[in-house]
Amino acid sequence: MAEAIGKTLSESGAQVDVLPMQEVKDLTPYRAVVAGSAIQNKQWLPEAMQFIQAHQSELARKPFAAFLVCMTLAMRNGETYRPFVAEFLAPVRALVRPVSEGYFSGKLDIRKVPSFSDRLKFRLSVLFGVWAEGDHRDWNAIRLWAESLAPLLHIKGNKP
Repeated sequence: MAEAIGKTLSESGAQVDVLPMQEVKDLTPYRAVVAGSAIQNKQWLPEAMQFIQAHQSELARKPFAAFLVCMTLAMRNGETYRPFVAEFLAPVRALVRPVSEGYFSGKLDIRKVPSFSDRLKFRLSVLFGVWAEGDHRDWNAIRLWAESLAPLLHIKGNKP
């Protein structure tokens, strides 16, 4: 998903680096930042929150957008859960205020769920029709959100 967002931003004229958060040591070369995380247990992944905490002061001084990937949005009537899912970004907002937030459903591949108990929960949820296994990413919605970032991040020709 980050690759698709980066591609869209670069098509808008931005110079873009798409990097795993753990590899980013210094934000000085960047004029804007877009960061995202999958949601597990109603939270951004620990490494994503560590990135926000470690770079909080730098992120507060530049345009910053955040997105999350959450299977709750892939449930039947998933859009009705958007306000609930938006609260998963509250810990990020408490540290740095994003200029834009993106909320996207993801891809459910139960074989890749690390914990046995979580795999079992997902299998039961699929069995009872809560979720469907497979790719639920809406690439058009992701692209449209990324396009909307260009003016907010002031990135025309810059390195976000």
